[in-house]
Amino acid sequence: MLVVRAARSDDHDAFVELARAAGPGFTSLALEDEALNEKLYKSEKAFDGKLSDPSDCVYQLMLEDSETGQVLGTSAVKAMIGVKKPYFDFKIFTFAQASKEADRRFDMDAMMLVNDFAGCTEVGSLFVRDGLRGTGAGSLTAKARYMLVAAARERFGERMLSELRGVVDENGDSIFFEHVTRPFFRMSFEEADRLSASTDNQFILDLMPQHLIYVDLLPREVREVIGKTHPHGVNALRMLEAEGLRYERYIDIFDGGPLVSCGMDEVATIRDSRHVTVGEPTGPGEPVRVLISNDRKQDFRCVYSEAQTTGDALRLNDEARRALDVTDGDVVRIWTKD
Repeated sequence: MLVVRAARSDDHDAFVELARAAGPGFTSLALEDEALNEKLYKSEKAFDGKLSDPSDCVYQLMLEDSETGQVLGTSAVKAMIGVKKPYFDFKIFTFAQASKEADRRFDMDAMMLVNDFAGCTEVGSLFVRDGLRGTGAGSLTAKARYMLVAAARERFGERMLSELRGVVDENGDSIFFEHVTRPFFRMSFEEADRLSASTDNQFILDLMPQHLIYVDLLPREVREVIGKTHPHGVNALRMLEAEGLRYERYIDIFDGGPLVSCGMDEVATIRDSRHVTVGEPTGPGEPVRVLISNDRKQDFRCVYSEAQTTGDALRLNDEARRALDVTDGDVVRIWTKD
């Protein structure tokens, strides 16, 4: 059975392998081994409740084969972004241009550096190894993040967002970065990506312009990738949109990838999940495929499983009970597709 669980510090080797497999442009995993290890250490402290400030908490999740123990994927939840470290994006504005004398009226788009999402919760770092298509691994690894938020709602913000990887070529180069960002940074995409992941982002405030950048002045091929996600991120975008997150013209300053967001109470899995008690349902019912978490922040676990639900009771098979570490009488959280 595939299970998503809280990451542990001893996941280091597997985490490094996942980061290397993710490839260039995957900002949250574009780190040196030591920095990846620090991520795991801080995540472990967050899950254990040893970090009092939510803005310090980044919850890393691991997708694991419960039989072999092999780590097959990862995802993460940043409880509150932009509080201690600015969270910069470009916001695209449309300006109306008109002249009666010239008999012209048209709209022009322009980008401005903003930090509009302070205190929001970010879901990201979604990566699942090749070969798992059709297994539900991607859906499980993504939805587990929302089940975690629902388990400790007070630890997270009032709005959820996700920033998707933009268009990069086979060498990891971004045409958006080359024409928009590089002239101000005077460094490679890889270096800027690494600095963004490992520093407090002061370098962005120092080097990026505080004035408008007119989209219409950019080459056509650059304009065409603005707000577009990398082909490998198309399914992730669809899953985010199914949860209710929307693109509202915020883009990443490095590769032009889209940022999607919505109110926390609009997130479908959070909104529609509910508590049930593990035990024996009293009424009839056919087993259905259910997303289930143990609803614990500490030692969080989440699986898809066939289960029978009647009212507030849930019958679970032994494999799912072991994967979730639950027994009769325990309260769990479930989500079922309509």
